Amino acid sequence: MAALVRIRRLRADASGGRTVCIGTDRERDLARLPLARCAMPQGLRLLPVPRQLEQLGGSLRSSSSQPLLPQTVLDPDSKLPAEGYELRISASGVRIVAPDRNGLRYGTALLEQIRRQCGDELPTLRVRDWPDFVVRGYMLDISRDRVPTQASLLELVTTLAALRINQLQLYTEHTFAYAEHERVWRDASPLTADEVRELDACCAAHGIELVPNQNSFGHMERWLRHPEYRQLAEQPDAARPSCLAPTNESAAFMRSLYAALLPCFRSRSLNIGCDETFELGRGRSRAECESRGTGRVYYDYLMRLVRGLHAEGRTVQFWGDIVRQHPELTRELPREGLIALVWGYEAPQDPKELPSEVRSRLSQSGVDPESLRGFAWRIPPFAEAEIPFYVCPGTSSWNSLIGRLPNARANLLDAARTGLAYGARGLLITDWGDNGHLQPASVSLPALAYGAAVSWCAETNAELELEPELALFLVGDPDTSRALIRLGSVYQQLGLHTLNGSPLALALLTPLRGRFPAWGETNANELAGVVQTLEEECERLAPGELRQAAALARHGAWRLEHIALNRGPPLEELRRDLSALIEEQARVWRLHSRPGGLEDSLARLVID
Repeated sequence: MAALVRIRRLRADASGGRTVCIGTDRERDLARLPLARCAMPQGLRLLPVPRQLEQLGGSLRSSSSQPLLPQTVLDPDSKLPAEGYELRISASGVRIVAPDRNGLRYGTALLEQIRRQCGDELPTLRVRDWPDFVVRGYMLDISRDRVPTQASLLELVTTLAALRINQLQLYTEHTFAYAEHERVWRDASPLTADEVRELDACCAAHGIELVPNQNSFGHMERWLRHPEYRQLAEQPDAARPSCLAPTNESAAFMRSLYAALLPCFRSRSLNIGCDETFELGRGRSRAECESRGTGRVYYDYLMRLVRGLHAEGRTVQFWGDIVRQHPELTRELPREGLIALVWGYEAPQDPKELPSEVRSRLSQSGVDPESLRGFAWRIPPFAEAEIPFYVCPGTSSWNSLIGRLPNARANLLDAARTGLAYGARGLLITDWGDNGHLQPASVSLPALAYGAAVSWCAETNAELELEPELALFLVGDPDTSRALIRLGSVYQQLGLHTLNGSPLALALLTPLRGRFPAWGETNANELAGVVQTLEEECERLAPGELRQAAALARHGAWRLEHIALNRGPPLEELRRDLSALIEEQARVWRLHSRPGGLEDSLARLVID
């Protein structure tokens, strides 16, 4: 052990033990750290599974009269990486050593997981553990109609802390209450400055950085729909303009928003978005894009925003999809104070296996079919240019109603393994709300738990079973855990395939006479089996958001019967069912989400 520099008593930790602080800073040679090896005691479940666990072959008993009080040691010279810890349960007691506060939190939490399962007789063991990624983040979309209540957001922080997530972002387009822009957020039930400050303090108390997030180029339709902001649009005369014109005026407007938003946060980082600028070069910037190139025009506007934030000493995050289309520009990006967010949400697959019509449709919408190969295709331009980057997979919950858990697992694991191999600075799990954010938060929980686990240590958590871990540590109910896993896999039984969503959700969102974006083959037996599975879950689950999600998916399956087989419940029965579903969706929405956006979300549920 390192020489003792100072020892002082601190406030007792959550386990009632004492904390010893030892310390000076030093560089740690990560290349010399041993490989993962975890020999779990039989029947013990841990989330995440530690990198190294050695059984010592005995047990340690405690009782109410003689409780075990762990000694926690804060030792920056402990030869452990940041946020790592060592937990030792031996005949002489329990000891947790870590280089920082988060390491102590994680070691103490692991001890509590063991205590919950083993009671008064703990197995003797030694755990050494540390994260693969320094940053393990979660980004929740609060701009596609659903804004969680403040109580729900505070509860989310507790869940993220239990999963060892250390960065939270709330994806924002129009759902912050900017004082001078009430017209934009009036009907959205936005977060207020005081609520953000409260959430920021809660995150800090749990060892989580709350990073502000404000899209700043594309996806600005909620602003540009109003006449007073139209002059900022790339296509001001379009029916639904969504992209800012890349002008000094637009950059100044965004800086004015940052000036109001950033003082609410401790973080010195900001995610400025700037993804999916589909309209760029089709309106006010057409001539400039034709003469200088669309990539160059995009880059110049991006750097207008970045330079202003750098002048304030801030680190800027931005979505890397547009720069990825212009690899020559990556060499010009700053290497300091900038993080590219490399995103992709599908399980890796060979695009040649897709129908030619699907590949053509992707290309026409600006998506390179080769991107479906996964993060090994997406990362190299940034890694080769030595641009710091995060890998950003997703929960696959949006456009699904009840999840796409197998897709999420493959996508998350691909991001973790490939990101680690290429030297990613972090892994940010995204949770979007496309098409009205119809799915409840619980549907994302299995993917969130898995993503958090593989971002901590992919090697020991790749095959994580999930169902028992969810029941033990997150939902507290085996039936709910089983339902989440079962529902999340239902889409695979359909025989139909889509990208960025489940056929069940897309059928629900598509009028019966509309064009359905799926491929593959299904039959009456497959669809009947899906309906039966969903009906069983509707019967077993208590009234609430998850049962409602299953009922919406069942309605989607009935529509699939009409779309694919020209059979199914009569149209009038479907109308009655949808009417009841809309009423129940409004009720359960208000349990954990604000009323703003509900009307817009429900408006998507139509039959014809």
